[in-house]
Amino acid sequence: MARPLRIDVKDGWYHITARGIERRAIFRDKRDYGHFLELVGEMAERSGVKVHVYALMGNHYHLLIQTPEANASRAIQWLNVSYSVWFNLRHNRVGHVFQGRFGSVLVDDSGSWAQLESVYIHLNPVRLKRLGLDKGGREAEGKGFKEASASEIKERLEVLRSYEWSSYRAYAGYAAKPEWLTTEDILRRGGGREEYRRYVESYIRQGREEELVEKLRARVVIGATGFVEKSKRLLKKISREQPDRRVFSARIDFNEIVSVVEKISGEKWKDFAERYGNHLRDMVLYIARKRSGLTLPAIGEKAGGLDYKTVGKAVGRFQVRLGKDQNIRRQLGKCESQLSIVDGVLPKSIFF
Repeated sequence: MARPLRIDVKDGWYHITARGIERRAIFRDKRDYGHFLELVGEMAERSGVKVHVYALMGNHYHLLIQTPEANASRAIQWLNVSYSVWFNLRHNRVGHVFQGRFGSVLVDDSGSWAQLESVYIHLNPVRLKRLGLDKGGREAEGKGFKEASASEIKERLEVLRSYEWSSYRAYAGYAAKPEWLTTEDILRRGGGREEYRRYVESYIRQGREEELVEKLRARVVIGATGFVEKSKRLLKKISREQPDRRVFSARIDFNEIVSVVEKISGEKWKDFAERYGNHLRDMVLYIARKRSGLTLPAIGEKAGGLDYKTVGKAVGRFQVRLGKDQNIRRQLGKCESQLSIVDGVLPKSIFF
């Protein structure tokens, strides 16, 4: 089996994942979870790596890190080896703890890419069948075939807010922040603590696709076109032995988004762009926030000079309407499918 590619760059952002061998548990109790986080803190101190986001699940973990010294590989190798030795001693076992080498996706640190990665990581604890948020449940809700009940939404929020082994509680203000956790960058990109909390929790009020989920598989880079092309050149220097490894750019031009919404709705952008509260205008801004890789001010400029706060409010307003209006969800699903074709990615079901 080919070894996963590694791109160690100065000040790079990485989505790191590692899974237990044969999908076995790597955390058996609170002490395991707690010790792993202690090692994450020690890793940050020893290596100078910034830890922005984390989520520890029973048989795998996610980290979003930044490497001022281009040392992601060394830092994560130290973390996994240190934990494996400790885990085996504690549980009187031998052999591998993790399944192969860890996964590493280089993330564009411009625009909203890092923020979108943080949302994906923070939502891991609620992707449960009993909450209606397994793959099938998310697909059904995203396509408007069913709606979550008030009790389901309440339980989803309770699970997300109370999950002890994720950085979301620190981000949302529900728990104290570990000294080694860096939250400022993501919160700044997300408009502050309250806006970030509202943005993340909007995803679990109705099952729908959060950015980049399945598209992360078998990718080593994610970001805007320029960033991806630069990384491709780096990849060619690193290895020519893995042609099946794909690099993903989810960036879609703002004008392409407008064109698709016009096609699906049968209306022209010039006719609805200046209608305050119009769901088609808000849909364009919402999709641009998800798929263009642009910041809120940049989206506002593309949309005709809107203030970034206006864009943010429009996106939030659309998210609320999305949870209440089945027809709007269906319309969005059609737009997303068309844009997936435009982006060169086969359309997938709309799930969160």
